[in-house]
Amino acid sequence: MAMWDRIKDQAKGLQQQAQGARGPAGQRQPGTGGSGPSGGSKEKLVGLLKSQLGSLKTELKSGAYRDASMAMCALVAAADGSVDPAERHHVENLILQNDVLQNFPPEQLRQRFSKHVDQLMFNFQQGKADAMQEIAKAAKKPVEAKAVVQTGFVIAGADGYIAPAEAQVLREACTALGVSPQEFGL
Repeated sequence: MAMWDRIKDQAKGLQQQAQGARGPAGQRQPGTGGSGPSGGSKEKLVGLLKSQLGSLKTELKSGAYRDASMAMCALVAAADGSVDPAERHHVENLILQNDVLQNFPPEQLRQRFSKHVDQLMFNFQQGKADAMQEIAKAAKKPVEAKAVVQTGFVIAGADGYIAPAEAQVLREACTALGVSPQEFGL
């Protein structure tokens, strides 16, 4: 549990750093850098979560984590209601390059990710319900539950920006997993 406490402390530090760079009205102060409200601090948080996730690689080998992570990745990709072939390919590459997900055979990851994306594109509401059900299965183990959210966060933030629809999906996954969204700055 100490590791999760460190993650929370580091995330709080990043949030405070981002808030300190803003004026009283929430506006960015000159010379503080960043790119809007979810700029630099979100990128740092994604980097931090990615490295923390990597440190748990040996613990994250269960089928529940694999399946929940693939459902999470599909939800993040489809958060805006569609996944074009280029986006699908991009997310698939991110999955296959993810250090922790290399614990699993690539074909298993592709198959599970594609199944969820296909369901989401056929009927978004039903696909989302099915994906959330799969994600909730990881709630039994707190380390895995938080790692599923971290995986989704890393995929969502790979482009340096977390869209509002992606943040909403991540919050909903936190709820399904019994994890506080505030731990991830959501």
